[in-house]
Amino acid sequence: MTDIIKPMFEVNNLKISFATNDGIVEAVKGVSFHINPGECVGIVGESGSGKSQTFMAAMGLLAKNGHADGSIIFQGHNLLELSVEQLNHVRGKNMSMIFQDPLTSLTPHMTILAQMREVIALHMDLNQADTDRVCREWIDRVRIAEGARRLNQYPHELSGGMRQRVMIAMSMLCSPSLLIADEPTTALDVTVQAEILDLMDELKRENGTAIALITHDMGVMARMCDRLHVMRYGEYVEEGTAEDVFYNPQHQYTKMLLDSMPRIDNPDRTSHHKLKPIDDSQTGDDFLVVDDLKVHFKIKVGGGIWPKTLPLKAVDGVSFKLREGETLGIVGESGCGKSTLARAVLQLIPPTDGVVTWIGKPLSGLKKEELKDKRKDLQIVFQDPLASLDPRMTIASSIMEPLLTFAAHMSKTDMKERVMKMMDRVGLNRNMINRYPHELSGGQNQRVGIARAMIMQPKLVICDEAVSALDVSVQAQIIELLIDLQAEFKLSILFISHDLAVVREISHRIMVLYLGRVVEMANSRDIYDNPIHPYTKQLISAVPVPDPKIERARKSIKIPGELPSPMDPNAQFKFLPSKRDQVAQGYQPKLIEHSPGHFVAEHDPLETLLA
Repeated sequence: MTDIIKPMFEVNNLKISFATNDGIVEAVKGVSFHINPGECVGIVGESGSGKSQTFMAAMGLLAKNGHADGSIIFQGHNLLELSVEQLNHVRGKNMSMIFQDPLTSLTPHMTILAQMREVIALHMDLNQADTDRVCREWIDRVRIAEGARRLNQYPHELSGGMRQRVMIAMSMLCSPSLLIADEPTTALDVTVQAEILDLMDELKRENGTAIALITHDMGVMARMCDRLHVMRYGEYVEEGTAEDVFYNPQHQYTKMLLDSMPRIDNPDRTSHHKLKPIDDSQTGDDFLVVDDLKVHFKIKVGGGIWPKTLPLKAVDGVSFKLREGETLGIVGESGCGKSTLARAVLQLIPPTDGVVTWIGKPLSGLKKEELKDKRKDLQIVFQDPLASLDPRMTIASSIMEPLLTFAAHMSKTDMKERVMKMMDRVGLNRNMINRYPHELSGGQNQRVGIARAMIMQPKLVICDEAVSALDVSVQAQIIELLIDLQAEFKLSILFISHDLAVVREISHRIMVLYLGRVVEMANSRDIYDNPIHPYTKQLISAVPVPDPKIERARKSIKIPGELPSPMDPNAQFKFLPSKRDQVAQGYQPKLIEHSPGHFVAEHDPLETLLA
């Protein structure tokens, strides 16, 4: 007789609504599903479809204007009927959640170690020494270099990817029975993503942990999920095994999601994106010239009255040129200096050395008022939309803010109409105009950030993980929007992302960064068809493919050794160990032109590194 498996987590006819200034919004409209022990169930759908709200209700974290009906059964209890005190005994220990926005989920005035200690103190009976040992073990397991130092830092001192890994470590501290992962790898580069997914899979197999995986990344779904639920407008439109949904989708919406997913293994797939090629014979001044740019920080290490100071070389001699109407993709692991480079180009961080020239004139050394005049043409879309939007301002006010600064001559009516048109272009409904950031999903807030950056029709836009928080269909729309704006206004773009499949679709050229230095730079096709540097090969091999059979059979390249610290003088020699004995003489791997326009840093053969 076959044993009947009792679900670990069960949702029955769940309905969630919110009272807003525009009336009642029905976010979830009567969904039902279950998750068995040791099973991973994926929930996929467009931004604002109700994916996250289902599980926010389970955690007792609905906004004050939210109301839930139905039942959510976990370990024999209806979570919707539990008091806050009763919920506190469940969430964090037996049920934990990896949140979508780590910066808004971590306490800004507490160190990482203090926040991890707090979780253990609430749910585990450990002494101080064992608590700190467990914290350090999990920081190492989520691949954060220099774990001991990072534990004593505050959230704002970490990169977006590092903050996400801290959230993942905190959620796994108590080995929960149910792990709710809301876009757990959105802010992570592909190599760390692979490590995190392995950790989650290990929890599932060895501990019988039930996993609810909410993500827009169909490649991650293909790798991790046993069953899938496709959600649209608060309802499930399709559900089934991963193989059924991927290979035999029934609903038109599911087919659209799969068609929108960029595939690194099939670049010639039917695509809506028409990237205008750059004429290599084009002459004239480059829009943007970055020459030997360096950004170094002095980091205090050790205690005592006179702590030792070491240089952290976040950006260490980066040079490139950007032409009018060109997109340069910038990829690399979290902490490699991508975001620091972007901020240094815009002079939001003062460079330690080097020159940034914009249309023939240096930006370095300009006074605050002189720089302000340039801001109209130089814009950035930040990685954390909630952290870059004023929570007290409606989204219409946020989008209008650049107009008030740079186009004060316009009437308020004209400004409002321009805001409405821009909302249309980035896929935001006009009825959202009076809502606040906390009333929108992560993807919708990211579109607000893009609209605000584009409202003045700038000449250069830096997109710092601008589409990483978006589901695939909206991601496709935003990429198409950027390409359209580029063609219309000859817009130049620096596109920073850990998603190499997306970077391939939008970039004319690609620059690969490793610990603040360029290891490979070439046109998009050459980088993917003929990667030369071992690090580039490693990144490409780790990109998930939205096909369950292919993805589960693939083997990514894993170069042995721990993730090096950027303050370690030997770090640059991970791919050139044969020259490590020359580090004392200040030797640096040279960037060599392998073929016209294809530059590669010195390295030892991949076979040697894998041996």
